[in-house]
Amino acid sequence: MPSRTITVHHVRAMLHGAERQGIDTVPLLRTAQIPPLLLGDDRARITEVQFARLFRELYRATGDEFLGLGAAVSRPGTFAMMCHASLGCRDLGAAMERGVTFYGLFPGGPDLTLEHRDTGSAVFAVRNDLEHDYFLAECLVIIWHRLCSWLIGRRIPLHWAEFGHPPPPHKGEYGLLFGCPVRFGAARTGAGFDEHWLSAPLIRDEAALEGMLERAPFDLLSRREYGTTVAEQVRRALARALRTSPRLPSLGEIAARLAVSPATLRRRLAQESTSYQQLKDAVRRDAAIAGLTEGTEPIAELAARLGFSEDTAFHRAFRRWTGTTPGTYRVAHPYDESWVPEAESGSGAGSGSETGSGPGWG
Repeated sequence: MPSRTITVHHVRAMLHGAERQGIDTVPLLRTAQIPPLLLGDDRARITEVQFARLFRELYRATGDEFLGLGAAVSRPGTFAMMCHASLGCRDLGAAMERGVTFYGLFPGGPDLTLEHRDTGSAVFAVRNDLEHDYFLAECLVIIWHRLCSWLIGRRIPLHWAEFGHPPPPHKGEYGLLFGCPVRFGAARTGAGFDEHWLSAPLIRDEAALEGMLERAPFDLLSRREYGTTVAEQVRRALARALRTSPRLPSLGEIAARLAVSPATLRRRLAQESTSYQQLKDAVRRDAAIAGLTEGTEPIAELAARLGFSEDTAFHRAFRRWTGTTPGTYRVAHPYDESWVPEAESGSGAGSGSETGSGPGWG
C-alpha cells in the first residue's frame, strides 16, 4: 500500500531550527535526497522515507531532540528517560501526568498540560507556542498521542484538535493527519479525547520500550492511519485496490463495502473536510510520487498502472498535484536503495541514551 506523502510546508517548518542556528541546510536536504529547489513550490510533496532521512540529518546537525525548534535544547536521551520514568505507572493518566511533570523540570522546554473537563473529556495541550510557526507544538501533540496509544495497545480516538494559529495554506492536511475535526485560532495547541482512556492500564514493558526506542522516530513518524475515520477507511480501500488494478472502485462501490448509502458516505466525508474525489486523487498522487522517487518504473508504465489512459493525462494530473512534471520530479529525486530507515536502527540517533525519538510529522 503506498505510504502517504508529506507537504513541503512541513519540511520548511522542520528546517527552521537548524536555520536559526546558522546551519547550512542544503547539504542536509541533499543527503536526505530532497532537492532544495523543491521547497520553493507550495504544492510539492516528499515521501515518508525522505522525511525520516531529513529528521535524522537535522537531529545529528543540531544535537537536539527538538531539532533546534524550541527555546532550549532537549538533549539526546531526554525523551527516552521520560518514557522509562512513565512506564511503571498504574495507568495512562498517571503516566501522562508524570511525563508532563518530567518536561516541566527543564527551563525553556514545552509547557505541557493534562486537563480534566466536567464533560467527561480530557485535554492534552501545549500552552506555549515554542516560537517557531507552532510546528513543534503540533509535533508534540502528535507524538504524545501516538506514544499514549502505543503504551495501552489501542488507538485513542481524538474528538478534536485545535491550534494556536490562523489556518495555514495547507490546512486541509490537518484533518487526515489528526483523524478528527480541527480548528484554528485557538488559545493553544492541543487535542481532546474521552477521559476514560486515562484509566487504561499500560501493557508495555522495558523490553518493548527498548525496541520502540531503537526504531524511533520512524515508528512514531509513520504510524498515523488506524482506519478509525471514514476518510481513512475509504483511503485504505482505494490504496488496496490500486495495488491490484488501475481501476479504482466508485463511490457507490466503496459505500456498499462500508454498508452505507452513497449519500451518507458523501456526508460523512464532508464532515471530515474531504471528499471521495480528493481521497482518490491523494492515493494516486502518493503512489505516483513513491513510484518516481523510489523506483525505476518507466513513466508510461507508471501512468498506466495508476489508471491513466494516456501519458498526457497523467502529466496534467501530476502537475496539478505537485506543480511540476513527472520527468522533472524523477530527475530531481535519484533513488538510493542503500538507505532505508530500518538499516540504521540501533545506531546514532536511534538507540539508548542517543535515542532519536522526538517530534515527528508523519
